[in-house]
Amino acid sequence: MSIKVVLADDHTIVRQGLKSLLEREKLQVVAEASDGQEAVRYSETLHPDVAVVDISMPTLNGIDAVREMGRSCPKTKAILLTQHEEDQYIREALEAGVRGYVLKSQAANDLVHAIQQVSRGQFYLSPGVSRAVVEAYRTKSQMPTDPLTTRERQVLQLIAEGRSTKDVASLLGISVKTAESHRTRLMQKLDIHETASLVRYAVRRGLIQP
Repeated sequence: MSIKVVLADDHTIVRQGLKSLLEREKLQVVAEASDGQEAVRYSETLHPDVAVVDISMPTLNGIDAVREMGRSCPKTKAILLTQHEEDQYIREALEAGVRGYVLKSQAANDLVHAIQQVSRGQFYLSPGVSRAVVEAYRTKSQMPTDPLTTRERQVLQLIAEGRSTKDVASLLGISVKTAESHRTRLMQKLDIHETASLVRYAVRRGLIQP
Protein backbone atom coordinates (compact mmCIF):
# COMPACT_ATOMS: atom_id res chain seq x y z
CA MET A 1 0.00 0.00 0.00
CA SER A 2 1.30 3.45 -0.92
CA ILE A 3 2.41 5.79 1.87
CA LYS A 4 -0.05 8.70 2.22
CA VAL A 5 1.55 12.12 2.68
CA VAL A 6 0.33 15.64 3.48
CA LEU A 7 2.66 18.44 2.31
CA ALA A 8 2.71 21.78 4.14
CA ASP A 9 4.73 24.74 2.85
CA ASP A 10 3.61 28.31 2.21
CA HIS A 11 5.41 28.43 -1.16
CA THR A 12 3.29 26.93 -3.95
CA ILE A 13 6.27 26.23 -6.20
CA VAL A 14 8.01 24.30 -3.40
CA ARG A 15 4.92 22.16 -2.79
CA GLN A 16 4.52 21.44 -6.50
CA GLY A 17 8.15 20.38 -6.78
CA LEU A 18 7.91 18.15 -3.73
CA LYS A 19 4.68 16.59 -4.94
CA SER A 20 6.24 15.69 -8.31
CA LEU A 21 9.28 14.22 -6.56
CA LEU A 22 7.24 12.10 -4.16
CA GLU A 23 4.80 10.87 -6.77
CA ARG A 24 7.71 9.72 -8.95
CA GLU A 25 8.72 7.57 -5.98
CA LYS A 26 5.18 6.08 -5.78
CA LEU A 27 4.28 8.02 -2.64
CA GLN A 28 0.69 9.32 -2.48
CA VAL A 29 0.31 13.07 -1.78
CA VAL A 30 -3.24 13.32 -0.44
CA ALA A 31 -3.26 17.08 0.30
CA GLU A 32 -1.19 20.26 0.11
CA ALA A 33 -1.39 22.88 2.87
CA SER A 34 -0.18 26.48 2.71
CA ASP A 35 -0.08 27.03 6.48
CA GLY A 36 0.09 25.09 9.72
CA GLN A 37 -3.63 25.23 10.45
CA GLU A 38 -4.44 23.67 7.08
CA ALA A 39 -1.86 20.96 7.71
CA VAL A 40 -3.52 20.06 11.00
CA ARG A 41 -7.01 20.04 9.44
CA TYR A 42 -5.92 17.82 6.55
CA SER A 43 -4.18 15.44 8.93
CA GLU A 44 -7.26 15.19 11.13
CA THR A 45 -9.59 14.46 8.20
CA LEU A 46 -7.37 12.42 5.85
CA HIS A 47 -5.28 10.49 8.41
CA PRO A 48 -2.05 10.46 6.36
CA ASP A 49 0.85 8.23 7.35
CA VAL A 50 3.27 11.17 7.22
CA ALA A 51 2.99 14.97 7.30
CA VAL A 52 5.93 16.89 5.78
CA VAL A 53 5.88 20.35 7.34
CA ASP A 54 7.99 23.48 6.91
CA ILE A 55 8.87 25.37 10.11
CA SER A 56 8.24 28.92 8.89
CA MET A 57 4.60 29.19 7.84
CA PRO A 58 1.89 31.80 8.41
CA THR A 59 -1.02 31.45 10.86
CA LEU A 60 0.54 28.46 12.65
CA ASN A 61 4.25 27.60 12.45
CA GLY A 62 5.38 24.07 11.70
CA ILE A 63 6.54 23.15 15.21
CA ASP A 64 3.24 24.14 16.81
CA ALA A 65 1.40 22.36 13.98
CA VAL A 66 3.29 19.18 14.89
CA ARG A 67 2.26 19.64 18.52
CA GLU A 68 -1.39 19.93 17.45
CA MET A 69 -1.10 16.81 15.28
CA GLY A 70 0.35 14.89 18.19
CA ARG A 71 -2.84 15.56 20.14
CA SER A 72 -5.46 15.26 17.40
CA CYS A 73 -4.01 12.65 15.02
CA PRO A 74 -1.18 10.82 16.83
CA LYS A 75 -0.88 8.09 14.17
CA THR A 76 0.38 10.67 11.65
CA LYS A 77 4.17 10.89 11.83
CA ALA A 78 5.62 14.37 11.31
CA ILE A 79 8.74 15.37 9.39
CA LEU A 80 10.09 18.91 9.45
CA LEU A 81 11.55 20.00 6.13
CA THR A 82 13.42 23.21 6.76
CA GLN A 83 16.40 25.44 6.07
CA HIS A 84 17.00 25.86 9.81
CA GLU A 85 19.81 23.82 11.35
CA GLU A 86 20.24 25.89 14.52
CA ASP A 87 20.09 24.01 17.83
CA GLN A 88 17.12 26.09 18.97
CA TYR A 89 14.87 24.72 16.23
CA ILE A 90 16.09 21.15 16.59
CA ARG A 91 15.48 21.18 20.34
CA GLU A 92 11.96 22.52 19.89
CA ALA A 93 11.25 20.00 17.14
CA LEU A 94 12.31 17.12 19.38
CA GLU A 95 10.16 18.46 22.18
CA ALA A 96 7.19 18.74 19.79
CA GLY A 97 7.51 15.09 18.79
CA VAL A 98 8.84 15.15 15.22
CA ARG A 99 10.06 11.84 13.82
CA GLY A 100 12.18 13.32 11.06
CA TYR A 101 14.24 16.48 10.55
CA VAL A 102 15.30 17.09 6.95
CA LEU A 103 17.32 20.06 5.72
CA LYS A 104 16.31 21.68 2.43
CA SER A 105 19.99 21.90 1.57
CA GLN A 106 20.21 18.11 1.31
CA ALA A 107 19.53 16.02 -1.80
CA ALA A 108 15.93 15.31 -2.74
CA ASN A 109 16.40 11.61 -1.97
CA ASP A 110 16.91 12.60 1.66
CA LEU A 111 13.22 13.43 2.00
CA VAL A 112 12.13 10.22 0.29
CA HIS A 113 14.28 8.15 2.65
CA ALA A 114 12.94 10.12 5.62
CA ILE A 115 9.31 9.42 4.66
CA GLN A 116 10.00 5.73 4.16
CA GLN A 117 11.80 5.36 7.49
CA VAL A 118 9.39 7.46 9.52
CA SER A 119 6.36 5.62 8.12
CA ARG A 120 7.94 2.41 9.50
CA GLY A 121 8.17 3.92 12.97
CA GLN A 122 11.85 4.91 12.77
CA PHE A 123 13.53 8.31 13.13
CA TYR A 124 15.36 10.14 10.37
CA LEU A 125 17.84 12.98 10.71
CA SER A 126 19.58 14.73 7.82
CA PRO A 127 23.35 14.53 7.82
CA GLY A 128 24.52 17.70 9.51
CA VAL A 129 21.96 17.83 12.31
CA SER A 130 23.09 14.70 14.17
CA ARG A 131 25.68 16.63 16.19
CA ALA A 132 23.12 19.24 17.15
CA VAL A 133 20.62 16.55 18.17
CA VAL A 134 23.17 14.85 20.42
CA GLU A 135 24.02 18.21 21.95
CA ALA A 136 20.33 19.02 22.41
CA TYR A 137 19.79 15.80 24.35
CA ARG A 138 22.96 16.33 26.35
CA THR A 139 21.88 19.82 27.43
CA LYS A 140 18.19 19.03 27.78
CA SER A 141 18.18 19.80 31.48
CA GLN A 142 19.52 23.27 30.70
CA MET A 143 16.78 24.12 28.19
CA PRO A 144 14.72 27.11 29.29
CA THR A 145 11.05 26.35 29.69
CA ASP A 146 8.69 28.15 27.35
CA PRO A 147 6.49 30.46 29.46
CA LEU A 148 3.72 30.43 26.86
CA THR A 149 1.06 27.81 26.22
CA THR A 150 0.54 26.53 22.67
CA ARG A 151 -2.52 28.75 22.29
CA GLU A 152 -0.62 31.79 23.52
CA ARG A 153 2.15 31.08 20.99
CA GLN A 154 -0.47 30.88 18.26
CA VAL A 155 -1.91 34.24 19.33
CA LEU A 156 1.58 35.73 19.51
CA GLN A 157 2.41 34.55 15.98
CA LEU A 158 -0.81 36.01 14.57
CA ILE A 159 -0.25 39.34 16.35
CA ALA A 160 3.29 39.44 15.00
CA GLU A 161 1.91 38.82 11.51
CA GLY A 162 -0.15 42.00 11.89
CA ARG A 163 -3.54 40.39 12.54
CA SER A 164 -6.18 42.27 14.50
CA THR A 165 -7.72 40.75 17.64
CA LYS A 166 -10.89 40.10 15.64
CA ASP A 167 -8.87 38.26 12.98
CA VAL A 168 -7.07 36.24 15.65
CA ALA A 169 -10.39 35.20 17.17
CA SER A 170 -11.79 34.21 13.77
CA LEU A 171 -8.72 32.22 12.70
CA LEU A 172 -8.52 30.31 15.99
CA GLY A 173 -12.26 29.79 16.37
CA ILE A 174 -12.46 31.62 19.71
CA SER A 175 -14.29 34.70 20.94
CA VAL A 176 -12.78 38.18 20.66
CA LYS A 177 -12.84 38.37 24.47
CA THR A 178 -10.85 35.12 24.75
CA ALA A 179 -8.35 36.34 22.15
CA GLU A 180 -7.90 39.56 24.13
CA SER A 181 -7.36 37.54 27.32
CA HIS A 182 -4.67 35.44 25.63
CA ARG A 183 -2.98 38.60 24.35
CA THR A 184 -3.02 40.22 27.79
CA ARG A 185 -1.73 37.07 29.50
CA LEU A 186 1.14 36.46 27.08
CA MET A 187 2.26 40.10 27.32
CA GLN A 188 2.26 39.81 31.11
CA LYS A 189 4.23 36.54 31.03
CA LEU A 190 6.83 37.98 28.66
CA ASP A 191 6.81 41.39 30.34
CA ILE A 192 6.40 42.91 26.88
CA HIS A 193 3.80 45.62 26.46
CA GLU A 194 4.28 46.96 22.94
CA THR A 195 3.35 45.26 19.67
CA ALA A 196 6.70 46.13 18.06
CA SER A 197 8.53 44.38 20.91
CA LEU A 198 6.24 41.36 20.53
CA VAL A 199 7.16 41.18 16.85
CA ARG A 200 10.88 41.23 17.69
CA TYR A 201 10.37 38.47 20.25
CA ALA A 202 8.44 36.38 17.70
CA VAL A 203 11.27 36.79 15.18
CA ARG A 204 13.86 35.68 17.78
CA ARG A 205 11.73 32.63 18.59
CA GLY A 206 11.44 31.75 14.91
CA LEU A 207 7.65 32.12 14.91
CA ILE A 208 7.83 34.53 11.96
CA GLN A 209 10.48 35.47 9.44
CA PRO A 210 12.10 38.94 9.74
